[in-house]
Amino acid sequence: MTELATMDFHPQPQAGEAKPWAFPAPERGTLDNGLTVLRCHRPGQQVVAVEVLLAAPLEAEPAGLDGVATIMARAYSEGTDKHSAEEFAAELERCGATLDAHADHPGVRLSLEVPASRLPKGLGLLADALRAPAFADSEVERLVRNRLDEIPHELANPSRRAAKELAKELFPASARMSRPRQGTEETVTGIDSAAVRAFHEKHVRPATATAVIVGDLTGVDLDELLGDTLGAWTGSAAQPRPVPPVVADDTGRVVIVDRPGAVQTQLLLGRIGPDRHDRVWPAQVLGTYCLGGTLTSRLDRVLREEKGYTYGVRSFGQVLRSTPDGTGAAMLAISGSVDTPNTGPALDDLWKVLRTLAAEGLTDAERDVAVQNLVGVAPLKFETAAAVAGTLADQVEQHLPDHYQADLYRQLAATGTVEATAAVVNAFPVDRLVTVLVGDAAQIKAPVEALGIGEVTVVSAE
Repeated sequence: MTELATMDFHPQPQAGEAKPWAFPAPERGTLDNGLTVLRCHRPGQQVVAVEVLLAAPLEAEPAGLDGVATIMARAYSEGTDKHSAEEFAAELERCGATLDAHADHPGVRLSLEVPASRLPKGLGLLADALRAPAFADSEVERLVRNRLDEIPHELANPSRRAAKELAKELFPASARMSRPRQGTEETVTGIDSAAVRAFHEKHVRPATATAVIVGDLTGVDLDELLGDTLGAWTGSAAQPRPVPPVVADDTGRVVIVDRPGAVQTQLLLGRIGPDRHDRVWPAQVLGTYCLGGTLTSRLDRVLREEKGYTYGVRSFGQVLRSTPDGTGAAMLAISGSVDTPNTGPALDDLWKVLRTLAAEGLTDAERDVAVQNLVGVAPLKFETAAAVAGTLADQVEQHLPDHYQADLYRQLAATGTVEATAAVVNAFPVDRLVTVLVGDAAQIKAPVEALGIGEVTVVSAE
């Protein structure tokens, strides 16, 4: 008889004791030119992330020039008084850096990532872009053409088209929030280098800007480095801009953006609610996650797993604008897509989920899973310097204290099921949701009207 071979198994590794973790706290200071600086030393993070926030909100764009902030943001990497656009791109590549920029309702943000060993060069290029951007006629014209080319693609994208229609429905026509962030074909066409330069000169200055720097700063004399780079950026002082209140009409109603022949219907339900200054925010985050934050949420369990209507439906809260006095607002929304024939049944079941939630509440198990997913994985979420810098920049942009994120995780862990239930029910009341459907009106209008969730209006997709 053949003797069976034996194997020796090594002991199974066991998890060690969990180390305490908290979102890192930055050091705050101000340069001689008035620039606010938040720095955060993160040992081992050899790619340094820098975020610069400029107080140039979309509402400051001149009448008829929606999109000028976006063109300005994109033009910062298109040359300076020292380098042409091609040279500037080559200098960034030479030091292994990337520079991105975008404009949103609170302002313009520039994001630099650069190896720690090349930080002086990267900060110097960033400072040059802010201090003396070229805004060359040819480059601005090219950026305008590129933006005009993007608009038809955005209109053809069902989720982007739904977002555009929801903003138009929720906010008054006079409010900047009612119009596309990056402008329309009509407004972008009128943008030139003179308009970009004028917007920059009027709104961009160090005294109203903030720089966030996160990464391994070992051996870096950051004070001296900042003085030689961003500290050389000059500009006049300015009074804070008055911020108008966010006004919205969330009367329950349905708008169908007609796409004849569409095989799917894009759903977007929304309204505005409290932002992060409100005490309800942690409970609202937790409850919204239970409703539609992941594959195991209420909405997915019914619409995806049980009924097979969709690949996924998500609920979320996104801050639109915050103010120091706490009068900002967040967009509270539910989004997803379903096949055209099941648009009516899917919406019916979605409303049943909301009504059941209001009648029966969340379960302790749902609450526990949400806390684990939101709080337990936080250290993984902030493994990179860019993630930490982006969150710190969000806090500055939303006028929150530097310790806000660390406090939020403690508050989430301490929030109970009853509080989370009340918050999510108040966030998504069944009679106060504006519903936008991008799909074939001929097939979905009658079934949606039969649901009685609000007056149904059909608009053209153009």
